[in-house]
Formats: sequence, structure tokens, C-alpha cells
Amino acid sequence: MQTLAYGSWPSPIAAGLAAAHDGQPEFVGFVGDEAWWTEPRPTEGGRRTLVRRRADGVEESVLSAPWNVRSRVIEYGGRPWAGAARPEGPLVVFVDFADQRLYAHEPDTPGARPRPLTPVSPVGGGLRWVDPRLRVERGEVWCVLEEFTGDGPTDVRRVVAAVPLDGSAAEDRGAVRELTDGRHRFVTGPRLSPDGRRAAWLAWDHPRMPWDGTELIVAEVAGDGTLREAHTVAGGPDESIAQVDWAHDGSLLYASDRTGWWNLYRDDEPVCPREEEFGGPLWKIGQRWFAPLESGLIAVVHGRGATALGILDPETGEVVDAAGPWTEFAATLAVHGTRVVGIGASPRSAYEVVELDTLPKLSAPIEQGQPRRPRPGDRRRARRPGRPRVLPRAADPHVHRAGGARDPRAHLPSAQPRVRRARRRAAALRHLGARRPHQPGAPRPRPGDRLLHLARHRGRRGQLRRIDRARAGVPQPAA
Repeated sequence: MQTLAYGSWPSPIAAGLAAAHDGQPEFVGFVGDEAWWTEPRPTEGGRRTLVRRRADGVEESVLSAPWNVRSRVIEYGGRPWAGAARPEGPLVVFVDFADQRLYAHEPDTPGARPRPLTPVSPVGGGLRWVDPRLRVERGEVWCVLEEFTGDGPTDVRRVVAAVPLDGSAAEDRGAVRELTDGRHRFVTGPRLSPDGRRAAWLAWDHPRMPWDGTELIVAEVAGDGTLREAHTVAGGPDESIAQVDWAHDGSLLYASDRTGWWNLYRDDEPVCPREEEFGGPLWKIGQRWFAPLESGLIAVVHGRGATALGILDPETGEVVDAAGPWTEFAATLAVHGTRVVGIGASPRSAYEVVELDTLPKLSAPIEQGQPRRPRPGDRRRARRPGRPRVLPRAADPHVHRAGGARDPRAHLPSAQPRVRRARRRAAALRHLGARRPHQPGAPRPRPGDRLLHLARHRGRRGQLRRIDRARAGVPQPAA
């Protein structure tokens, strides 16, 4: 046995190794069919870059050093980027940490460099931006503006603003349109209804924190792009609204703690009342605990202590948790079609980007050209998939492509209603661990619970795959 002085024991965990693994992915989103997110670069001065995962599985950093995608609004920051797919290539808008200006970038344009959209202010902390939403049809990006009006820490105002994408406001503060009047101390970015006629956002004031009491405000979007008839529809000094969004049918969804738990509500009616959280404290503007899918289902991060990624059917209140070893999910979600992207962690892995595909897999690949028509045996074979597994980055044998592009029609029978059978699609998620489908009032899962214990959950199953692979493991000491 070797005896060493206290503090001199050799360890495979050095300071450099710990620093190289600092931080976690944040703020996932979709730009067309591609999943994007921000990711730390500890070896590059601690900056955060924007990462995209192409349809072929190749990951690449969109912005090289020294660009640092990070906002300082309310000092805790928030969602610092937004993107949109266009025929000529993606357009992304982001906040750079160094000067807190809003920039536009077209990464697929050869030789393109980020160009500033907003000016620099010498007053106090200057101008800061967060939670952008692209409105390409109007040539604007809507976001939260934090403007310092003096040198004091309280000389600040926050409003919802519209910034032109043509760069006309890069040197002209007057070219920025203010959409709200600034009567609230804090606001979040607006969420537009599917028809574009209404906008919803959250607001609160001192001395309340956002987990104490917030207001949910809805306004009409006029033809000239202004917000009119703004009024509070939920929340107050003693009710915290953690997030608001619109379902694809135009109904208003939000997470409220009016019962003591952050539960989901649709047009002021409870969707899934239970004693667990479907929201959380709004430390960063733009955090997201739920995301409505086109099918009418809702992807949710929920739990009581530990959190899980689940699919909620608002018609029945039933939740089905996704498969996988992840026991904690961050407050960021993105959806595209039937795909859900989130960030999860487990006792054996750090936070990493994962994708949930709720479509059933077909028994044969699609031929080049038109999607293959469903065959009578497809559903029967879909009931006998192998155990869900973590797939490599660039290989996904169950995502069939026609002509190199993902075609979601090939995964669904042509006569399958997308909304009326939402409950069956929710049950398509297979569970690897102790989690199981549950209904309001049902007892919590126990470690010994069987998987897929209900017959109605044995139809079609989705798959959960890692996008961002776990970083290199900690080296083990020699024997």
C-alpha cells in the first residue's frame, strides 16, 4: 500500500480536464429540417457557438471564434438566437456577447460574414437583445430590447421591439420600432398565433420575481405590424405564468401555478391537472417547458424533482414519457413536424442534445423518387421493433429519405387522421426504464413496473436518439 500526504494523491481528473468539459448545450431549435443549438467552447475562451446538425447527420459550428452567442439581458441572459429556412439558405439572427448587438448571418452564402442589425449605445450598459423571433415576411425580427437610460443600475427599460433585417437600424436607434409601451419592468419575447393575428407575452414588475407573479398579455397584430388592444388574460401578483405559446388550432397554451403546481392550461381550462411541475422558475428569458406539435399533442418537460420528456394528449390528459436513460431535462424544447428535440442528462452522462421521433418506422426503405405506399403488414411489423437504442450521429437506419430529403408522409398511412388519433400516437413511445404511461390520479411509477403494461400502448413506437454524443469519458487510473 502506498501512503501519500493529504492532497498529494494522483488523480486522473486534472483542472484542464474539468475545464474542457465545462458548460452544456442550450436553446435548441429547428431551422427547416435541421436541429440547431448553442454549445460551449471551453478551450476557445469560454465562448458559446451555434451548432447545426444537417440532414445527413453531420454537425458543424456555424460561427467561428471569436463570435460568442450569448445575451446579457437581465444579466441571466436568455435565448440568444433565431433562425429561418429560405430557398437560398438559412438565415440566422444572434446576439454577440462582446457588444450585445444583434447580428444577421447567412452561413450557406460563400464568404458571408455576420452583419450588425442594431446600434451601439454609450449610455450605461447600452442596448441588449434577447428572445428573437424572425418575421421574414415582414423583413423584421421581433425580440426583447433592454435599454439603459442612465448610469445607475435601475436606469433601464425593457420593451418588445421590431428590428429591420436590412440593417437600416445598425447605426440608427430610431429605426427600431417599439411594440409595447414599457410600462412593465420585465417582458418576454412575443409568441405569434398560427394565423399571425395575435401575439402573447409575459410581463412582471418589481418587487415580484417571475416565479412569484407574472401577467399573460395578449394583443391584436394590426396590418401595419403594431400591437393593439393589449390586455391581461391570466396571471397576476399571486399567479406565476412560466411560459405561453399557441397551439396549431389557435388555442392559447400556458403553464400556471394557480394551484400551487405549474400545470398546463388551454384557453384557461386545465389540460393535465396533477401534483407535478410542467414549468419552472423563469431564470432566463426564452426557457421552454412545453412545445405544441402539429398533431395536437404537446411535448412536455415535467416531473416532481427529477424531470422527464413526455408527450401529452390534451384531449385525455394522458402523458407518455420518452424512452432512454435520461433522468433530467433542461427547460428547452423544439419541435418540427413530429420531431422533438431537447437536452437531457443522466447519472452517467452530462447534458446532451437528444431527439425524439414519434413516427413509426417502416419495414423497408423507400425507393428513390416517390415515397413507398404503406403495405398491409407495416403496422404488424411495427409492433415488433427491436429494443430502442442510441444511434450514431451520422447513421439513423429508421429515417428513410427519398432523394436525400426526409419525407414524413412515408411514415404515416395515407388514411391516418393526424389529430383524431393523437392518443394512439402518444402511446407510440416505448419505455426503457421504470417510467410508464400514466393518467391523472394514477400512482407514481415504481422501479418494478413492467414496460408497456397496457395493450393499447403496443401499437406503434417511436425512437429516441442522441444528436450530440457524450464527450470523452474521464480516464480511469491504471490498475
